[in-house]
Amino acid sequence: MKFYSSLKEVQHDLKIHAVSVVGLVQYYLSRINQHQNLNAFNEVFGEEALTNASFIDQKLASGNFGRLAGMVIAIKDNICYKGHQVTASSKILDGFVSVFSATVIERLLAEDAIIIGRCNCDEFAMGGSNETSFFGPVKNFWDITKVPGGSSGGSAVAVQADMCLAALGTDTGGSVRQPASFCGVIGLKPTYGRVSRHGIIAYASSFDQVGPITRSVEDAALLMEIMAGSDDYDSTSAQNPVPQYTSIPKNTDKRSIAYIKEILESEGVEQEIKDLMQNKIQVLQAAGHSVKPVSFEYLNYVVPTYYVLTMAEASSNLSRFDGVHFGYRSPDATNAETTYTKSRTEGFGEEVRRRILLGTFVLSSGYYDAYYAKAQKVRRLIKEKIDDILSKHDFILMPTTPTAAFNIGEIVKDPIVMYLEDIFTVPAALAGVPAISLPMGNNKKGLPLGLQLLAPAFAEADLLNFSEYFLKLA
Repeated sequence: MKFYSSLKEVQHDLKIHAVSVVGLVQYYLSRINQHQNLNAFNEVFGEEALTNASFIDQKLASGNFGRLAGMVIAIKDNICYKGHQVTASSKILDGFVSVFSATVIERLLAEDAIIIGRCNCDEFAMGGSNETSFFGPVKNFWDITKVPGGSSGGSAVAVQADMCLAALGTDTGGSVRQPASFCGVIGLKPTYGRVSRHGIIAYASSFDQVGPITRSVEDAALLMEIMAGSDDYDSTSAQNPVPQYTSIPKNTDKRSIAYIKEILESEGVEQEIKDLMQNKIQVLQAAGHSVKPVSFEYLNYVVPTYYVLTMAEASSNLSRFDGVHFGYRSPDATNAETTYTKSRTEGFGEEVRRRILLGTFVLSSGYYDAYYAKAQKVRRLIKEKIDDILSKHDFILMPTTPTAAFNIGEIVKDPIVMYLEDIFTVPAALAGVPAISLPMGNNKKGLPLGLQLLAPAFAEADLLNFSEYFLKLA
């Protein structure tokens, strides 16, 4: 089977009968079986995917098929799919079967996408390396001693290792973009509210967004076009009309791009990433674009602000997992109190317990104003600063991560170091603006490096158009 980099290539071969959807699924299933050591999937829907593929082949033969016919996609294990398990890679939900599908799943299936399985992730999407999963760490296909990034590491590796054409992840503070960077693929975080959160197991409700992980910008645009839009089941979904991302004329104008000068001065950023940034700035300038440095005085505050707020929201969202309503219940529970304490202590992993405890602390009486309320004020300042920069420039260019993929087990025991890996992805999350991570080649060790572009809220069309151009330019 040939390597496909986009759905357009797949559908061309389907049209000339060079391949069938059944053949595609069989190929991807063989790749999944061949690379089980990567631990990218928590469950594979093999028989179901083949049955659906046969049905879509019949639809193709009749000429009545959806826009995603031939798209074999994997989903992160915190996205509900009716009649299938969804665990958020946690013991506390092991074996739980969803009774409904997320809105994004319904929209993909309506266009004849085939869901091949659910991907491993950091437990409840809390992590930046995919090492906190109850089902074990995911390994990077480029180097199995390295992490794939998190929390959507399984989704990124599934695309990276050619086990599906595309995958869905969720991005709270960088959980689509960071693994996309570490794995050398494309990862898009939409504007907050652009995509429905209905059916997504919540981590931090004012941040979470579903985003595609793909090999081509055009596939990211197509998936966004289908998934985006208002949803009566999600009161936070935006009412803005969804543009036809795939048919908007290309903008060939010279653009204004900002970059944050403090990043190039930071000792915490690997030199090869600084060199990559400098090189791409020069490439853009040589092509006639305006690329100017800007100051972002809040850079050192984005990580603490993000974690105070997301931990607070997590402590609230995860209170429903109590050993009573559904999910894991401790066999040693003897009364109401021990049911709660033992079930949650045994059911949640160390990182999730840490975030629940810290989140509960910052919301507690006497500390609420000192931590949570203050973090909300700083979030507003960060958002205003990002919005101000984007009011004067079309995009912000920055690294996706300060380092390339690191060793499995290297920093997972040091939460402060791990949290600082998010320093360049959380600004877009705090501001609620769209951002995309683009693969920019490999470092001297052969590990992928990524850069990201941020755009104004709801400017995904412009962001996707320029990203496609930038990849060709680069």
